[in-house]
Amino acid sequence: MHSNTALCDAIAHQIATSPQNQITFAEYMDLALYHPTHGYYTKKAINIGKQGDFFTNVHLGSDFGELLAVQFVQMWEILQQPVPFSLVEMGAGQGLLAVDILKYIQQEYPDFLKVLDYVIVEKSPTLKQQQQQRLQTFSVRWCNLEDIPSNSISGCFFSNELVDALPVHQFVLEQGQLLEVYVTTPNFSVSTFPTPSLPFVEVADTPSTQQLGEYFELVDIDLKNGYPDGYRSEVNLAALDWLSAVAGRLHHGYVLTIDYGYPANRYYNPRRSQGTLQCYYQHHRHNNPYINIGQQDITSHINFTALERWGEQCGLDKIGFREQALFLMALGLGERIANLSYTEIPMSQLLQRRDALHQLLDPLGLGGFGVLVQSKGLTEAQVAQTLKGFTVPVTSDQ
Repeated sequence: MHSNTALCDAIAHQIATSPQNQITFAEYMDLALYHPTHGYYTKKAINIGKQGDFFTNVHLGSDFGELLAVQFVQMWEILQQPVPFSLVEMGAGQGLLAVDILKYIQQEYPDFLKVLDYVIVEKSPTLKQQQQQRLQTFSVRWCNLEDIPSNSISGCFFSNELVDALPVHQFVLEQGQLLEVYVTTPNFSVSTFPTPSLPFVEVADTPSTQQLGEYFELVDIDLKNGYPDGYRSEVNLAALDWLSAVAGRLHHGYVLTIDYGYPANRYYNPRRSQGTLQCYYQHHRHNNPYINIGQQDITSHINFTALERWGEQCGLDKIGFREQALFLMALGLGERIANLSYTEIPMSQLLQRRDALHQLLDPLGLGGFGVLVQSKGLTEAQVAQTLKGFTVPVTSDQ
């Protein structure tokens, strides 16, 4: 176990000063990932990439960003080329995706670049610093979501693997009752505090908010019917808060969310009795969030039904939802694969590039991610124009 002792101290202190000496799992996850000085996403060396704890679409080359750029240009055209067109990337990681998007726009769409207002919303100071170093040759601005005026954005808010890292509440069913999972320290007493060597333990108690029960009404899941005793899973209330904030700031345009997840009926399948929470530490995946505290990523799958339904309540209309593989193929990934045969590069590079492109399509990996696009303020004529990512894909053998 390689936990950050200072972070464990901070979590133990939070528990000690909370009612009943316990915090929700969501509070625990928030501290583990986003504590201002010791959290996984805020400490100095974040392990993202092929040599780190996990890697994402952007670590497989520039194609992912370039194909997204194609989609953004078409969105601009559908919206009748507003000036400026704001592209708001939320949770921009190391800035690699922004570089790929902006480079491609610079090369292929100079008219779009002239009107583009590229904005990054980033919570982690460390990642923000990396982004600023990488993007210093481009016109990019950074701000907090709260600083964007309401109803002010014409363009697109987009995120790639952001929502899965938002803190989740966990629940367990005991004798037909919905109980929330809390985190505490064993044998807690004020006289022995602090003892950071003690591990954290879980207790099940009354839900901290009635929103947990309301969430299942939102997504039409009846936990009283067909679910085994001890059934456990997650509820991502933070995702709903995030979507509310985004929708409130969008005036005319789109919200594009790329992440791994399921519709509600698959997410809360009675057979998936331990939920989807997973941890990543040095490319090893496991499901224990109480080891390697502050040194590992903690994520859960996305409930896309919740984003769709909550979006409707926030004034967002669903444009489409499909797997990433089909979305990227429709944007031209199949043609890129086909064109590799005519590329004059060394065989080793050719095979490496072919492998990277196929990884973007792998239905058991990145290709199985979901792509959800929602809109606000579009006319009927604008809604009627199909986004390229939702057209019938051209396959690589056509």
